[in-house]
Amino acid sequence: MKLLITNAIICDLQSAYHGKKCDVLIVNGIIDTIQTVSTKQSITAKSSNKTLDAQGAYLSPGLVDMRAALREPGYEFKEDLISAANAASAGGYTHITALPNTLPVIQHKADLAFIAAKSHNLAVHILPYGAITKNCQGLEMNELYDMHLAGAVAFTDANKSIMHSGVMMRALQYSKIFNGLVITHAEDTNLSAGGQMHEGINSVNLGLKGIPNMAEEVMILRDIELAKYTNAPIHFSHVSSKASIDIIKKAKKQGVAVTCDVAIANLIYTEEALVNFDSNFKLNPPLRSKADQKVLWDGLLDGTIDCIVTDHCPEDTEHKVVEFEYASKGMIMFQTALSLLLMHKPQQINTEVIIKALTQKPRQILKQVSVSISAGSNADLCLFNPKKTWLYNAKNNLSKSGNSPVLGQTLTGKVIATVTKNNLYKY
Repeated sequence: MKLLITNAIICDLQSAYHGKKCDVLIVNGIIDTIQTVSTKQSITAKSSNKTLDAQGAYLSPGLVDMRAALREPGYEFKEDLISAANAASAGGYTHITALPNTLPVIQHKADLAFIAAKSHNLAVHILPYGAITKNCQGLEMNELYDMHLAGAVAFTDANKSIMHSGVMMRALQYSKIFNGLVITHAEDTNLSAGGQMHEGINSVNLGLKGIPNMAEEVMILRDIELAKYTNAPIHFSHVSSKASIDIIKKAKKQGVAVTCDVAIANLIYTEEALVNFDSNFKLNPPLRSKADQKVLWDGLLDGTIDCIVTDHCPEDTEHKVVEFEYASKGMIMFQTALSLLLMHKPQQINTEVIIKALTQKPRQILKQVSVSISAGSNADLCLFNPKKTWLYNAKNNLSKSGNSPVLGQTLTGKVIATVTKNNLYKY
């Protein structure tokens, strides 16, 4: 495929063309030529067999998501690889990860081969995680190296924390041998058991059992000490509290190989969203206080938080549209991720900070090929208009599930197209 994208404003801090309006020629999946629109000898449409006029929209590297429940195999009534890929592509993603908490759990070479085979022709690259422990139960470590050879990009027990310190230590020690990465969900279940939302005044007023910040923080403290002891890298996923950020910031200054990400929901919503018992806001980790939310944005700005993740978690009606106490935790996010971030970001956070946390940093952490808008780079791209409005509704929702609080609302910031696998996908 030869594709010419014209009149695009480059949004990529790694590119020499950042902030400039350019024409970009893509040949066989590689960026061939870039020229600023003001250049006298512009690229002609004859150079390509497809032309897309960006009309001043932003062109960035394709978005990468480090945390998503794709549900297949086993829970295809909630989501499958095809619907997840379509929704993610429409949201600007070219690479998404697959949590291993499926049925069966992704923990053998055959499980990884299944993901690879089924995702080969989809609109995004699917990067599978392998489960750290058998059936994500936190007791017996899986064959991590075998999964690494079979294509697992990292290891995690999804939304289950490994409570056994010895198991966690051995996972860190073993993965270090082959330069693997352990990704952890930090939660002391002895402190969070039965919790429905963030512990605070609102949980008391609503009569719901709370989940204290400490449930997350004590596990982060423990795992950082284990990472120090083993001299192994560790990644904390969807951190949510002020103290968690403070702990991670201190560890980074001490030279610990620690990285972390934050879920979009925790950046844009707080515990106050649950006042009407809307189960779409029942999440894990829970939505925290405004003070926690502010520190999350500050952590993103100062680099303590490396990445932003969707934490895409599809749930069917039977598990979500029930009494709040019995509702499953989770929210779909692929299609609305970029829109919601652009709509809710504080004034001091510019678009470049958002894009870096969605593109450059997750590629580095997952050891994927770097993508920059420069000649010779892979053409994994996202074209979006930050000012364009669109209605997100049941008709254009590409996920199999509808557990989103913004379904039926008009959003600002629209993905126009993605380019990946030598294909153009327009939306």
